[in-house]
Amino acid sequence: IVEPISAVIGALLVMKIRMILPFLLCFAAGAMIYVVVMELIPESQNNKNKDKMTILTMIGFVIMTLLDVLLG
Repeated sequence: IVEPISAVIGALLVMKIRMILPFLLCFAAGAMIYVVVMELIPESQNNKNKDKMTILTMIGFVIMTLLDVLLG
């Protein structure tokens, strides 16, 4: 029962803050980038497979960029 109530509250909030929603989404994206850069990348570079992790990170970035471009 919590999910439907939260969905209604979320939908009402989105309708009320539609003008600033892009800025809030940018803030969330920036927070996620910060976590990746400060936590995940250094952690992946601390093990013995440093080159493998770097290559896989670049491949993941390329795949996500292609998906974004191809799917709009």
